Amino acid sequence: MSSSDIFIGETIGTAILILLGGGVCAAVTLKASKARNAGWLAITFGWGFAVLTAVYTSAPLSGAHLNPAVTLGIAIKDGEWGDVPTYWAGQLLGAMIGAALVWVAYYGQFHAHLTDREIVGGPGAQDTKSVEAREAAAGPVLGIFSTGPEIRVAAQNLATEIIGTVVLVLAVLTQGLNDSGKGLGTLGALITALVVVSIGLSLGGPTGYAINPARDLGPRIVHALLPLPNKGGSDWGYAWIPVVGPLIGGAIAAGIYNVAFA
Repeated sequence: MSSSDIFIGETIGTAILILLGGGVCAAVTLKASKARNAGWLAITFGWGFAVLTAVYTSAPLSGAHLNPAVTLGIAIKDGEWGDVPTYWAGQLLGAMIGAALVWVAYYGQFHAHLTDREIVGGPGAQDTKSVEAREAAAGPVLGIFSTGPEIRVAAQNLATEIIGTVVLVLAVLTQGLNDSGKGLGTLGALITALVVVSIGLSLGGPTGYAINPARDLGPRIVHALLPLPNKGGSDWGYAWIPVVGPLIGGAIAAGIYNVAFA
């Protein structure tokens, strides 16, 4: 795989992943959506199908890592680091593109939701907080773009992301790689999609299961940049956890693989 193929494949694949995954979050969250309040099952299966679609689309070009933690795990497993920056760049760009496309697809719903007094309060309601407080707090639609904890305990939140990512990356390394070992194969795409659903159902409750640094950071950046009315803050104080936790989890999974399976 050439560097251009890797970058294009990861950009396209991660954009599809976030478009469909963020899209199901928007469908469930936004007040004027037909799928509002569809619940956690819709979100977990929506993300699983998003993984499946994205992997099948991008695998011929890049092997469909779509996740810096997966790229890190494969690099540690193989000892090959040359393409890691290219993978990571494509993943972050793709995640931002996908998040922006969610906004385009649900443009009217975002506006209706964020101008509804039942959601954001009356005129000037957000002015009662300081600028610092508004920037720190998670806004009413941030969960469409990125993750956040139900109980904010940094050590537990970090551990939850590490554990979930260990499961994901270990599953990829033991079952999901193609014949060359450089990415996900046909069967691996289905396995990985089902693993993501399982992680969401079993381990997603505490933090929303980012298990992917690009999936969280790219859309969080887009949330901060978009001209959404009354959008609130992007919760940058929490943003390091869904980046650092999955990277640690990916490294641990690769270590387990090299000790137990290699």
